[in-house]
Amino acid sequence: MASISTLGIGSGLKLDEILTSLTAAEKQVLTPISKQQSAATAKLSAYGTLKTAVQAFQTANAKLKDATLYTQTTATSSATTFSADSSGSAHPGKYAINIEQLAQSQTLTSATKSDVKSPIGSDAASRTLKILTEDGKENSITLSKDQTSLSALCDAINKANAGVSASLIRVSDKNYRLSLTTSETGTGHAVKSIEIAGDDDLQAFIGYGPAAQSGGMEQNVTAQNAILTINNVNIENSSNVISDAVEGVTLRLNDQTTGNQTLTVASDTGKAKTAITEWVNAYNALQDTMSNLTKYTPVDAGADQDSKNGALLGDGTLRVIQTQLKNILANGSGSDVYKSLTHMGITTDPTNGKLKLDTDKLSNVLSVNAEAVRDVFAGDGKKTGIATGLAASFSSILDNKGVLQGATDSISKKLNALTEQYNNASKKIDATIARYKSQFTHLDTMLSSLNNTSTYLTQQFESLSDSKK
Repeated sequence: MASISTLGIGSGLKLDEILTSLTAAEKQVLTPISKQQSAATAKLSAYGTLKTAVQAFQTANAKLKDATLYTQTTATSSATTFSADSSGSAHPGKYAINIEQLAQSQTLTSATKSDVKSPIGSDAASRTLKILTEDGKENSITLSKDQTSLSALCDAINKANAGVSASLIRVSDKNYRLSLTTSETGTGHAVKSIEIAGDDDLQAFIGYGPAAQSGGMEQNVTAQNAILTINNVNIENSSNVISDAVEGVTLRLNDQTTGNQTLTVASDTGKAKTAITEWVNAYNALQDTMSNLTKYTPVDAGADQDSKNGALLGDGTLRVIQTQLKNILANGSGSDVYKSLTHMGITTDPTNGKLKLDTDKLSNVLSVNAEAVRDVFAGDGKKTGIATGLAASFSSILDNKGVLQGATDSISKKLNALTEQYNNASKKIDATIARYKSQFTHLDTMLSSLNNTSTYLTQQFESLSDSKK
């Protein structure tokens, strides 16, 4: 039986058009599944968008939960001889600073050598360099014979982190000295002794301290502590950076002063104001996101409503989040002075749920009673305070077992089930269409054969009739 390359060629029937129509009719079963897939995909994407917006608000909220934000101060110096930084624990006030002496490191220098590459030590295979500091710390460095030249000693000491830094000083065209400087300032970090066990030659060259021979290391710069007065109180410190003299203030000494200079610590509410402004903006951005995800747009009768509406219109998870946030903002104040955000110039626009900020009112409240503003947001850091309450709410929303993750997992499972349902239905349709095509091909072949037989018999009858005539 001859094969048929195109349906309908053999029979003359429009079998290809019929098969196309049957295919379209069968695939209508996929349309509702496909629509559900599109809606689920849009919802999954919407949950991701919502999570990003909530995380952005969470980041802004974390700043307000820090109780030290509201008591920030600035520290300024009346001279360049010292600078200062302050933290939230510093109390406003003025301090008279007089720097009598800066802290400095000790420096030891060796005798001169004309060749920085030649070994100074004996032929011993190894020796141990011991450096003891005034605070009782001892560092040992094992040296081979090849490590006893000036340059090799310099490298070995620096790699050992032994409390000193080594360098080579060129004192003339052909002479060099090894210089050791303590890594930290102050008398407590000064080198007390340098001893080399197992190499008398090297001991004689760089030994230092009571057991050292003449010709060893010499002290060129004496270690000393910083000496100053703060409000006529004597202070001595091993470092020029002093963080424990004035509470919450770090002093950086640069030079000696001639008489008293003034350190001024003043309240700085600018950081709190900036953080609160960013918090309001982040909340409003979250409201915009929620509004877009739940928007409703009327359409003409019979039109596709889903393509116009927000992916989370009527979504229960989003409503839970909205309710939590509104309740905390309305009832979460931890202050006995200010019971609501309104007292700080923050009000809610009833038309869109966004917050409005009166920056002048906020500045005034911060300057008058920053502690009360702190109590509104940070509260006790555990149960009270708007920012504290929101932080706890974010955990229930964003963590691995939170409402957003639960909703995301649920819609993901639904999408996977729809995909499987679509694939199964598609396979069934393909099998049905293949059966139709096989039947049509058989029909086309059979009718083609019958038509050929009919044509042949007609020709035979006509031939027989002509012969009889």
